[in-house]
Amino acid sequence: MKRISILVLILCTCSASVSWGQQSASKVCNGWREFHRPDMTRLNPCEKVLNVNNVGSLGLKWSYATGSYVASSPAVANGVVYVGSYDNNVYALKASTGALLWSYTTGDWVDSSPAVANGVVYVGSYDGNVYALNAKTGAKLWSYTNGGPIRSSPTVANGVVYAGQTYGQSHNNLYALNASTGALLWSYPTGLESSPAVANGVVYVGSVVDKAYALNATTGALLWSYTARDFVHSPAVANGVVYVSSDDANVYALNARTGHKRWTYTTGGPYVESSPAVASGVVYVGSDDHNVYALNAKTGALLWSYTTGSYVSSSPAVANGVVYVGSGDNNVYALNASTGALLWSYTTGNGVYSSPAVANGVVYVGSQDGNVYAFGLP
Repeated sequence: MKRISILVLILCTCSASVSWGQQSASKVCNGWREFHRPDMTRLNPCEKVLNVNNVGSLGLKWSYATGSYVASSPAVANGVVYVGSYDNNVYALKASTGALLWSYTTGDWVDSSPAVANGVVYVGSYDGNVYALNAKTGAKLWSYTNGGPIRSSPTVANGVVYAGQTYGQSHNNLYALNASTGALLWSYPTGLESSPAVANGVVYVGSVVDKAYALNATTGALLWSYTARDFVHSPAVANGVVYVSSDDANVYALNARTGHKRWTYTTGGPYVESSPAVASGVVYVGSDDHNVYALNAKTGALLWSYTTGSYVSSSPAVANGVVYVGSGDNNVYALNASTGALLWSYTTGNGVYSSPAVANGVVYVGSQDGNVYAFGLP
């Protein structure tokens, strides 16, 4: 029987993405503003502090206790960490100390990962709303109600917020909203979808109806779809290829223009809920078989794997030759991106389904023990 877990589906559905071409280099290098990084690859190309030689010295800088599980993945912008909690709140914490700057209470869980753009924090809630909050004060600017829980994160690109209605509703749509006003621009019935990724004028999204979709970002028109054998989770897009994981235990590489399959890699399963990270020609992804995998991005050939003590639904983050990822065994890991060798780990008080964010020499991540953690060098 499929493991349906409130705590696990989050990481494959909590992404927000802005492609490198859609933001300036200064913005790209200013933190980690969304679940994904440029071209939806969970790569921070600007990280210069942490590396394979010093990451083993990481220590706890601070932790902040929320009122419940933290499966949301942190966003970091302008010295502030934004994250959601199962206590219904969105938090803004000072990145250097963890001090609370503000919190905003929604009507239900927030396992969506915030996206920060142009001074606004966009986030979904299980109460069925997409919220736009002032990044400095937490004041609500607007909200859009679509009638069903929102567990995936909004994606912000070219003045449009892409967000999806998810989990157990009969009509599950992907919505395109005006980022300034929240007005509906278009919607497309994908079925229960993952978080969307946007690249080169195309929105890519996975679905519980076992499909990956490519839609015109301006009109919502269907460009192509690809059918897997089970749920398709949040995609990553790099160099003309869409990389998606599926609950059929496979990782797929699809031609971004046509949707044609380029390769498939089968893990030990039973599911692959982790969203891929792509860096330097390598795809990094976790699996419920307890492993983190590194695959050749062109061929899908296995380069290395690292075994943790439980399933890996956390999506890897890559920065300066290091892969960061959480596991259900309560640990956060730092692995050598070239070899898979363990460089560092930290044990929290519960499973780590949140995906790490790496910015300015600090690693931020949430845990099911209810805390947000920040790790840095001495």
